[in-house]
Amino acid sequence: MQHFASDNYAGICPEALAALVAANVGHAPAYGEDEWTRRAADRLRALFETDCDVYFAFNGTAANSLALAALCQSYHSVVCHELAHVDTDECGGPEFFSNGSKLLPAKGENGKLTPEALREVIARRSDIHYPKPRVATLTQATEVGTVYRPAEIAAVAEVAHAHGLRVHMDGARFANAVAALGVAPADLTWRAGVDVLCFGGTKMGLPVGEAVVFFERALAEDFAWRCKQAGQLASKMRFLSAPWLGVLEDGAWLRHAAHANAMARRLADGLAALPAARLLFPVEANGVFVELPPAVVDGLRGRGWRFYTFIGAGGARFMCAWDTQPERVDALLADLQALAA
Repeated sequence: MQHFASDNYAGICPEALAALVAANVGHAPAYGEDEWTRRAADRLRALFETDCDVYFAFNGTAANSLALAALCQSYHSVVCHELAHVDTDECGGPEFFSNGSKLLPAKGENGKLTPEALREVIARRSDIHYPKPRVATLTQATEVGTVYRPAEIAAVAEVAHAHGLRVHMDGARFANAVAALGVAPADLTWRAGVDVLCFGGTKMGLPVGEAVVFFERALAEDFAWRCKQAGQLASKMRFLSAPWLGVLEDGAWLRHAAHANAMARRLADGLAALPAARLLFPVEANGVFVELPPAVVDGLRGRGWRFYTFIGAGGARFMCAWDTQPERVDALLADLQALAA
C-alpha cells in the first residue's frame, strides 16, 4: 500500500533496478575503479555541461556533512535557512564531520534563504570570538516544498562570494526542482554560482546513493580520503553508481520527478476544494503542506494513512514519489472529504 509520509517509502524504479542487475556480472575492480562508476561520473559531467568532480556516497547526511566539511575549518560557520535539513535533521552530522563548524540559521519566507538574510548573518559579527561565516547552503527543493529559481540562487551566491563564502546546495530533491522549473541542471547550479551540489539519488528512485558534485575541482582536494574515513567509500562501488546510469541515460530521473510533482499538484488541487484544509506553502515540487483540523488528522491515521506532522514548519506533510498512483491520491482525497464533512 502506498503512503505519503516520505518519498523514501518508494521502491527502486525499474531503470535503476535494471542497471543494478546488469552490473552484477562477475568480477570488477573495487573502490570505484570500475567502468560503471567512471561512466556514471562522465554522464553527470555531461548533464551539468562542465568538467566537475564527482563522488558517490551512501546517503544524504554523509553527502551534505562531508561536502560542508570540505569547505570549512572547525572555526568556520555555515549560514542556512532555519528549516534547512542540514540543521534540523542531520543529527549534528555537519558539525561532527567538520570538527565543529557552527550552523547559523536565518529566517526567510517559504523556506528560502534570501540575500538580505545572508547579508545580515554575515554582518552580525566579525570579531575573533565568533565563528567566521564560510559557507551559505541552500536546500533545493526546500523543506517546505518550494523551489529556488536561478535568479534567486544567483542573488544569494553573489552576496556569498562577495564576502568570501562558498555556496553549497543540498539537492536531496534536486530532480524535482529541475522538473518543476524546466531549466537545465547547470542553470540551477554552477551557472548560478553554486560551488558544490549534493545530488539526491534515493528520492528519485535509486536503491541508495547520492552524488557529491564539485563544480570547482580544487574544492574536492582529498575528498576521497574524507569519504574513506567516514565509511562512505563503497568497496563494491559499481552497485552504488550503476543505478545512476539507469536513470540518467534516457532521462528517467526527470520523468519520475515530473510525475511526483504532478501527483503533488493533483493532491493540492483536491485540497483546495476542501474548506477545512489550508495549504501552508506554494506546491512547487513533490511535497504538500496543509493545515487540517486535529479530528481530520486523527481520522486519517485511524484509517491507516501515514504522514508526518512534525516536518518543516508544521501542519501535515504529504510527500509524493516517483511511483505514486493517481488512484491513491484520489483515495486520500476521498477520505479527507469524508472526514471533513
